[in-house]
Amino acid sequence: MFSILHKQSSRRRLLLFLGISAFFFVGFRTADKYFEISRNMDIFGKVFTEVNTVYVDETNPTEMMQKGINSMLESMDPYTNFFPESMIEQSMVLNSGQLSGIGAEIGMRRGQILILELFQDGPADEAGLRVGDQVVKIDDEVIGNEGRSLDEAKNLLQGESGTSITLGIRRAGEPVPRSVVIKRGGNAAQQENVPFSGMVNNEIGYILLNNFMGSAGNEVASALKNLKNDHPELKGVILDLRGNPGGRLDEAVNVCNVFMPPGTYITQMKGRTSSSNQKFSTMLPAVDTEIPLVVLVNENSASASEIVSGAVQDLDRGVILGRRSYGKGLVQNVRPLTYNTQMKITIARYYIPSGRCIQSIDYFHRNADGSPGHVPDTAVTAFETQNGRIVYDGGGILPDVIVEEPAELPVISALREQGLLFDFVTQFSANNDTIPGPRIFQVDNGMYQDFVDFVQAKGFTFNTGSEAKLAELEKALASEDYEEMVNGEVGAIRKEIARLKVADLNRHQEQIAEALRKSIVSRYFFKQGLLESGFAFDRDIQQAVRVLNNEPEYARLLGR
Repeated sequence: MFSILHKQSSRRRLLLFLGISAFFFVGFRTADKYFEISRNMDIFGKVFTEVNTVYVDETNPTEMMQKGINSMLESMDPYTNFFPESMIEQSMVLNSGQLSGIGAEIGMRRGQILILELFQDGPADEAGLRVGDQVVKIDDEVIGNEGRSLDEAKNLLQGESGTSITLGIRRAGEPVPRSVVIKRGGNAAQQENVPFSGMVNNEIGYILLNNFMGSAGNEVASALKNLKNDHPELKGVILDLRGNPGGRLDEAVNVCNVFMPPGTYITQMKGRTSSSNQKFSTMLPAVDTEIPLVVLVNENSASASEIVSGAVQDLDRGVILGRRSYGKGLVQNVRPLTYNTQMKITIARYYIPSGRCIQSIDYFHRNADGSPGHVPDTAVTAFETQNGRIVYDGGGILPDVIVEEPAELPVISALREQGLLFDFVTQFSANNDTIPGPRIFQVDNGMYQDFVDFVQAKGFTFNTGSEAKLAELEKALASEDYEEMVNGEVGAIRKEIARLKVADLNRHQEQIAEALRKSIVSRYFFKQGLLESGFAFDRDIQQAVRVLNNEPEYARLLGR
């Protein structure tokens, strides 16, 4: 008996000793780390002071510190950023999603700053601005050409909601720029989370979700309720997350909550601090937990889009369709610093219901040259969905149904890059106040010929990939002393490519006319009209309709 008690007492003493040792070990490690931080801060401060005090040339302490901070953060991930006081307003806009702007997107064309897109019923739209208008002044600041840059112009357009801004606008056909006063902000100036919802056909509904700012969940819920109320025959819904870069994590959970009951586990954050370790579940009654659902994603669907599509896939709530998503599984938080500065910093990775993290780029274990690399195939792990389907981590969300997107024709890319599509539509809209509805309007042969005449008058030409490869071949032939022997054959190929390029405007009339039709429809009916008019041509939407109309296939894809 004594022997047993003695052994138990010895075990307790050993455990106590190990516990105390671990406490002091952790304590020493923590103390060592804080000492290292303090020591290096002291060294850095001394270097910074010496350089700014005795360096031979005059220095700018603020600029130098900014470069030092940025250089340090570049070694981490691209989402960890420092915001000096001058950028705090921009930081607040980025993180709140409240765009205190004019409801327009601007861009640079041949040194001119032009209105490229208007938000329907936004301040710029209501003030009478048109896509294609040139912005020459913002208040008293000259922009474009010899004035302020595009980035500076974008910053000048943003400001406190409700304040007014005066733009100098030069419009085609008007000899003198006009002055337009616009009030910033208002609901219409914000890029809505759900800019469009409607019916693809009599039975299939469609909801476009552009981002995950405040009220995204409510907007999706309202859209689905309206579809159900207005169309009792509704039998399936398409949720479009293509090109959605993400936003607030809580709104991703709220969007899931539209289709999933309260108490459904959606995602978990895992970081180094207790505040960085949280689980998120739905809390409110769902709008509809049974209606068949297809979620569209592509290579530009990221972050919160991947939480939603990943949760839908892991919980077998719907079918994911399109192309592999971006693969951003990192969570950021904004932390206030001294002197009215801020820092957005990555604090955690997020994990979706199957337990996987979909982060595709490894910023923390870099290549020998310092560049980040993708998670290698050997490190990818298999997980299971609720119904036992196999899914994988480390590379975004792989759709259940993959729809390959055909590459854009070189001739269309060239027309777009050279601004000729944009310029023709600007000229067309200046001469035509209205066009038929978005689902009716088509580019007929006469209009297409007008377009061909327009681009040819502009001296349109372009380079093809074939020509680039041919130039490489010519260099290789010259280096190996074969150039003279095959010079005639290479020249013949070059002439044939040139002949085909001239014919491309006619050879690809159908595809070019469709690109032109989209540009014209979006100019008159904004993004909503473009979506409506494109349902019949969108490969992803057509495949989604096919899946929703085929109940056995839908069930098979979900492992039921």
